[in-house]
Amino acid sequence: MHEKKWAEEALNSFDAVVGAMPGFRSREGQRKMAAQIAKTLSEAQLGKVDEDDPEPRRAIAVVQAGTGVGKSLAYSIPAIRMALSRGTRVLISTATVALQEQLVNKDLPALAAKLDQPFKFALAKGRGRFVCKLKLERLASTGEAQDEEMDDLFGDEKAQTKIHRPQHELQARMQFYKSMADALATEAWSGDRDSLETPPEAEAWSPVAAESSSCTGKHCPAFSNCVYYERRKDLVAAQVIVANHDLLLSSLGSKLLPDLDNCLLILDEAHHLPSTALDRFAGEMDLSRLTWIDKLASRALRVNQVAEVEELADVPKHAGQLRLQMQELARLVMEQYGEALKSQKDSYGPARVRATRGMLPEALLEPLGLIAHHADGFLDALRAVSKALRAEIKDKPEEAQRLSTIYAQVGALAPRLEAISNTTQLLLQHSGPDGESTAVPNAKWFTLEMDGEFIAVKAHASPIQPGSTLRRHLWSQVRGAVLTSATLASCGHFDFFLREAGLVNDPSVTTLEVPSPFDYGRQGTLVARETAADPREAARFTEEMVEALLNDLSRIQAGALVLFTSREQMRQAVDALSTSMRNQVLVQTALPRQTLLARHREAVEMGEPSIIFGMQSFGEGLDLPGALCESLFITKLPFSPPDDPVGEARAEWLRSSGRNPFNELVVPATAIRLAQWVGRAIRTEEDQAHVYCYDRRLTSTSYGQLLIKSLPPFALQRRPVQAA
Repeated sequence: MHEKKWAEEALNSFDAVVGAMPGFRSREGQRKMAAQIAKTLSEAQLGKVDEDDPEPRRAIAVVQAGTGVGKSLAYSIPAIRMALSRGTRVLISTATVALQEQLVNKDLPALAAKLDQPFKFALAKGRGRFVCKLKLERLASTGEAQDEEMDDLFGDEKAQTKIHRPQHELQARMQFYKSMADALATEAWSGDRDSLETPPEAEAWSPVAAESSSCTGKHCPAFSNCVYYERRKDLVAAQVIVANHDLLLSSLGSKLLPDLDNCLLILDEAHHLPSTALDRFAGEMDLSRLTWIDKLASRALRVNQVAEVEELADVPKHAGQLRLQMQELARLVMEQYGEALKSQKDSYGPARVRATRGMLPEALLEPLGLIAHHADGFLDALRAVSKALRAEIKDKPEEAQRLSTIYAQVGALAPRLEAISNTTQLLLQHSGPDGESTAVPNAKWFTLEMDGEFIAVKAHASPIQPGSTLRRHLWSQVRGAVLTSATLASCGHFDFFLREAGLVNDPSVTTLEVPSPFDYGRQGTLVARETAADPREAARFTEEMVEALLNDLSRIQAGALVLFTSREQMRQAVDALSTSMRNQVLVQTALPRQTLLARHREAVEMGEPSIIFGMQSFGEGLDLPGALCESLFITKLPFSPPDDPVGEARAEWLRSSGRNPFNELVVPATAIRLAQWVGRAIRTEEDQAHVYCYDRRLTSTSYGQLLIKSLPPFALQRRPVQAA
């Protein structure tokens, strides 16, 4: 076997590349990480296996790399070098656009210039990020719009509940599409939504977005100039593909990304993978706004004019029964849960009620079963329609434009039908296996919201264990992988992440913790600023915290970041600012992110104090080195109680199993989030920073001591109430 040789070559390439970098400092932790990755990926058995060895060898490394380790280089050099040696490809998946862009625009070009073997790389995006030229041309050239075109111009469900759109709105939308079409035709625009100077709102983009359900592929008359398929060519030619976790999970089973059993997978920012999995495999269906069902049936039946499709005979029955049973389900939901839903009408967001222990009332099961039956029958008919239209387009190229338009109009609504099928399956599923082979119910809930005078009822369902979902859908396909982040260990061990990621007790998994090269004890101080008020008494605590915070902020001379756990908390702090301090504070909700950061840098570079007030999204991925963040303030421990439907269902299941949701879910998740927040303070080996936390639970509780174990080893300074 070549494992040892592959690993040695990969590590030698790492040493050669980093050693040739100007001003390079040898980092023991970075090389240790690179060596572990080289060893792990060399052991994975890719591609076809011998008949005598039906179980392919898997190898997965879970690596926590502290800030400053340089994990991008530590995984990219060994993985790419090994892929080139083994004749395979590397798929890098991240959680944020910022890291994707850094890899594609900075890290990989620099590496390609230094590695001893050439390689190509490409950025993978979902099909929906690109324009469909056929759709755009049709809408841009629409003259006096008829009802059909109007529905396509305004593609959201809300638009279908209105009889008329104001003429000026229609004209503005048509002009918008015409300007896009002109820019595409003159090559002033690439067709990538993200490259538009001002990316459009979802309602404006959806009618022209490329989607698999409305795409005839090579049969499309615009195929030779298709933006999406042109970009696909870059992926086919690339040895390194950069994607994101959502695209990775949504593309399972498709041919968009490399086969996971025959490539090397790198998951950066891997701590996001479990939550992405829950979002990806959840389902919802609207039980009230149903006009699209008749529209889909009408569009499908139109195919009879151009092709004989036997299954179309069943479409009216399936469409009529589907709509009838969804209306019946909405009625029964209101009958069962109406009082509970209506009692929340003044609350923020949609009213919500969850089925206890995932058990639905008996009355809902029959209509749900009928919905599932008719949705699946309708989908079978649409598959036959798709097949017939593709055949007609192939046989009648002179009719391709018209037939592709019909295909696109049918396909535009088909995903809603698929969502109904998926959601009913989750709602009807009583339980599923988790890692310990114990029945775990899905979370099931209903929401009610007002759309003007119209009441909309929706049904929702989701798995509650991301680990079991990832084992079934992802890890069953993967042979060689690396999962890395600065925050994977929680409270001193990897158990929580391994369980959430579906890798607990997996014999192919090895773990490694690589500490940061920073001298946190010398470079920073963690100031535990205690309050008299209990943080659980929100009003008293916030009042006292804000007073202490403003006192500390008055001494800021450079850059500072304040992280809040709620909008109300941040609002009260803003309201309490003095006139002079107000000019120094930049509030996240008041400015676009890039504008705010640019102003912050400009002020600090001019020697002026600048303070950012931000919430959770500013606690991760924000790089403010040196004077840009000499002080970090954490107003309250970022607990995320399980108060969403999935979290509630999971906590309920744990309690019913005699387990403690606070200890098993809340504390470990908070430890990871807090470590991310604290990680904003020290970004380089020269930084000096103070981190302030105003939540006394950090030092006064046993779980607070566990949270501290997950933080960098700052010098700890306690400030009791009397000394504050």
